[in-house]
Amino acid sequence: MVVAAAAAFSPVLIGDAYAFKLFGITIFGKEEDEGQQVPDPVRYHVDLKADTADPDLKEALENSSRLVSDQKQPVSGDLGIVVKARDDRERLIATLYEKARYGGVVTITVDGKNIDDLPPNPTFDRSGPVPVTVDIAPGPVFKVREVQFGGDAANHNPADYDLAPGAEAGSLAIIKAGDKIVEQLKSEGRPFAKLTERKVVADHKSDTVDIVLAAEGGPIAPIGDVGVSGEKTVKPAFIQRYSRLNKGEAYSPEALKKAGERLRALGVFSSVTIHEGDALAPDGTLPMTIEVSEGKQRYFGVGAQYSTTDGFGVQGYWGHRNLFGEAETLRIEGSVSRLGETTDIGSLDYSAGILFTKPGAFFPAATLKAGIVAKTENPDAYNATLVTASLGLSYELTDRDTVSASGELSWERDDDAFGTNDYLTFTLPLQYDRDARDDKFNPTEGYRATFSVKPGYEIFNATPYAAFEGSISGYLPFGQEDGLVLAGKVAAGVLIGGGGIENIPATQRFFAGGGGSVRGYSYQEISPYNDNGDPTGGRSYVTGSLEARIKITDTIGIVPFIDVGTVSDSTFPGFSDIRAGAGAGIRYATPFGPLRLDFAMPLNKYEGGTDYGIYAGIGQSF
Repeated sequence: MVVAAAAAFSPVLIGDAYAFKLFGITIFGKEEDEGQQVPDPVRYHVDLKADTADPDLKEALENSSRLVSDQKQPVSGDLGIVVKARDDRERLIATLYEKARYGGVVTITVDGKNIDDLPPNPTFDRSGPVPVTVDIAPGPVFKVREVQFGGDAANHNPADYDLAPGAEAGSLAIIKAGDKIVEQLKSEGRPFAKLTERKVVADHKSDTVDIVLAAEGGPIAPIGDVGVSGEKTVKPAFIQRYSRLNKGEAYSPEALKKAGERLRALGVFSSVTIHEGDALAPDGTLPMTIEVSEGKQRYFGVGAQYSTTDGFGVQGYWGHRNLFGEAETLRIEGSVSRLGETTDIGSLDYSAGILFTKPGAFFPAATLKAGIVAKTENPDAYNATLVTASLGLSYELTDRDTVSASGELSWERDDDAFGTNDYLTFTLPLQYDRDARDDKFNPTEGYRATFSVKPGYEIFNATPYAAFEGSISGYLPFGQEDGLVLAGKVAAGVLIGGGGIENIPATQRFFAGGGGSVRGYSYQEISPYNDNGDPTGGRSYVTGSLEARIKITDTIGIVPFIDVGTVSDSTFPGFSDIRAGAGAGIRYATPFGPLRLDFAMPLNKYEGGTDYGIYAGIGQSF
């Protein structure tokens, strides 16, 4: 198998393999020679000269130049260089306008001749790369002198659109101002709002710009009949109901955007497009059509993760996305973990489950979830075998706020510091989640806060108890294009009731340590210990993490971090034994989230405890 894998993936062993790609990303090897795909290939060398001391402007010009970015790729024929150069001049002038440089001049020569003086079919010396020179005189920065808003935008304040007198008059700011005016008018329920005039006059004597923007709002019209097209097996009535675009409600571009996102998130559609009517219906409403394209309903997948403290883990699953015509999902999954961390097959962690989800249950914003999961857990602190059945409902209060409630019945057998014990528990988890992050997979700003209450009753010992947990994470960007993001997270929990801690199942006690907690320590290594040195789990905990996510390139970043945590056997968290881990990680940006590789060491390790940890995964750590 090793030889077969090497032969399949190594470009050294297979001469015809140019590169290995994963999800469109070249992992190793080189792409095929572009020159072999271009007829009459001609290579060139470009020298871009920008007469400016502004590093941001120079970088913007270099980034917009296709001559610069594509100079390793040949063009087709001598005329191909000229065409590319003329296109580049337009792009560079547009970049100068974006930077409020309306007096800039771009001069491009090919083989020493200005492109405006070349014949229709030029010929160049191809004995080497054809020399191309780009000379840019940016000119002065133009400022806003006067702004006139007309029509339904007449009373708007130019300062609200970054166009106050004296501000830089960049073309993008002017375009964005017009778009913002139209967007604001549409948000007032005017679906036919449009920009009627956009005029920009630059005065090269005073280096100023006069701007005229006028807009027409059109009639206020509520949402009308909402039709559905393109569906095959998903019921159109469900699509309309789940979109939450209801006839008679106020028209809103944001509501249309959220409706599309909501339908795509179901996973049953490969595309969703909402078409607005070109005219109002006789009753004064705006008709709409939701056009969908259904994707494959059955799916399967596999996954894996690794850390030096927890070993390898593999998962597999099969699912159906549309059981009964309303995007109900059935998912069967299984996993094995701690591979390599132990050689005892009986000490591996196993999990198998069947999960059912029904979106739009009872209410469009509600989701019903049911499942049964059987698994074993064998961390250093305990060995547990358990079966849990659950039934719950979540409800979206807003786009950011979700509440959920469920009932869980669980049987569990533990072998831990208190011996071998059986538990039968019934719990009622309640949770509130506010997610104000800008991106769930790679957030750069915003925050997320959660709070949960989990009252429970252990039936065998007639023991009531309750767990309270909360967490908050925040993100603060700095620099251009969020080159630095400070990310922090704090979490805490308290377990009350239950008599002695031994009356509560081990999986419901508090531990810390591992990839999702305090890195550098092994999974659940942070815990109170009894006189024999056995971990018992605690009644309270506090953990915190701080990361500096630094972007090195568009795809590569480094992340120094520090994690701290403590677990106490008292109801109120104690801080007499705080454990900390520190390290650094590498991030590689992909279309499906950043690939993460972290290395951490405990700053105050346990005697005989873990020396370091390496963690790999997809997505940021929090």
